[in-house]
Amino acid sequence: MGFRAARLVLAFSLCTAAPWLAANNLPDIGTAGVSAMSVEREARFGQAFIRFARANQPVIDDPVLNEYLTDLGLKLLSQADSVRFPFSFLLIRDDSINASAFLGGVVQIHSGLFLYADNESELASVMAHEITHVTQRHIARYLESQSRSTPLTIAGLVGSVALAVVNPQAGMAALQTTLGLKMQSAINYTRDNEFEADRIGLRLLHNAGFDPNAMASFFQKLAEKYQFASTPPQMLLTHPLPASRIAEARSRAAEYPAQPYPPSLEFQLAKARIMVRFQQGNTSELHRFFEREAGRGGDWQPDAARYGQALSLLQIHEYDKARTLLDELSQRHGSNVFVLDALTDLDNAEKRHDAAIARLRQARQRLPDNAVVMINLADSLLQAGRNQEAAELLDGYLRRHPENPLAWELIAQAYRPLSDESAFRQAQAEVAALKGRYEVAVDQMEIAANLATDPMQRARLGARLEQLRQQQKDWDALRN
Repeated sequence: MGFRAARLVLAFSLCTAAPWLAANNLPDIGTAGVSAMSVEREARFGQAFIRFARANQPVIDDPVLNEYLTDLGLKLLSQADSVRFPFSFLLIRDDSINASAFLGGVVQIHSGLFLYADNESELASVMAHEITHVTQRHIARYLESQSRSTPLTIAGLVGSVALAVVNPQAGMAALQTTLGLKMQSAINYTRDNEFEADRIGLRLLHNAGFDPNAMASFFQKLAEKYQFASTPPQMLLTHPLPASRIAEARSRAAEYPAQPYPPSLEFQLAKARIMVRFQQGNTSELHRFFEREAGRGGDWQPDAARYGQALSLLQIHEYDKARTLLDELSQRHGSNVFVLDALTDLDNAEKRHDAAIARLRQARQRLPDNAVVMINLADSLLQAGRNQEAAELLDGYLRRHPENPLAWELIAQAYRPLSDESAFRQAQAEVAALKGRYEVAVDQMEIAANLATDPMQRARLGARLEQLRQQQKDWDALRN
């Protein structure tokens, strides 16, 4: 794929994912006929894409990392204008350096960005850029403008762009067919969007308390490292870096007043967690790396390096050494969810389920509806064989947070040995629906409704079944 073509497909910062995804699996949502891309419609596209991503991309469903990424995103969003819908931040298990924005407030971050960023401001600069693509409605406005001059519907155009996210070669062919001779104007349009996303993103970055110089430093580091590479990282295809763009980012950053930017322990904890649990590598070597970093006082904060040590020791079943480190970290950072989660893993690995449950219940008093605490507590109850307690805990949590696939998977585990077949089937249906597998979702929900003995429960499941059937019709009508 040529460089100019890549800019057209991806200059909205849409990432590329696994090429094995077939075009006919692409989810779309909308109605026939050209119409304006309303905020409500854009949000529906975003929700459809989240389900598609969960089904077809290596999404990291880690409550601790999800909480960190969401908190960082919300800190930036608190300084943004024109936030029209809730944002969703997805972490993709991919060591490549890339990020993406999609319709409806969906921002994807590759785990490789954590590995490459030196500090939280650099990571935040990428997120601020992607958030701005959404708040400025770059993709929506572009699709709307194209729909006025092509025979395709907006839904068809969205399909072509979304296909470029998951299959760049097929997506490029679709866009060439869709846009015809408008290629150059599209390139110019997306180039302008990139500069606007930098400019407004820089303001978000500074106003949220981060270093505005981080955007230019990250750009410069990327450009220098891959200046002569025959195959540059996807980030450079999705975010072209002419010298003028780097210079402008540096110039604009200089306009902001100086302010202190203390290093972020949370960022380094997240980076260590990704290195140990979601990056391919030798765990023993990682342990030695973090052991050196903890003692030499270099780029890593000592406690972040000790956390990396502890996770590495957990991986290789050196539980006594891991506990020594984690107990020390707990004394200094008792309420930190990274440490709490690791201690829970250690307790459960040693079959000390009651200790894990007691610690998590105490943490719940401080963090009553925290996803890390609730998921860990439910999992610990399950490992202790206390399925009924786990089911009751998760039932209340899912009433407040019905979009959490991990919680639905856990409640399915809880119900299986309880002989509550209806509840088990409902949980299976919800997991399938959250991954865009609507045929499975409808089948499972229909079984759940038929098995329900309580009339009110049967009516509730029947209503949910009709919702799923309607979603399936929307899904199928626009995929075919």
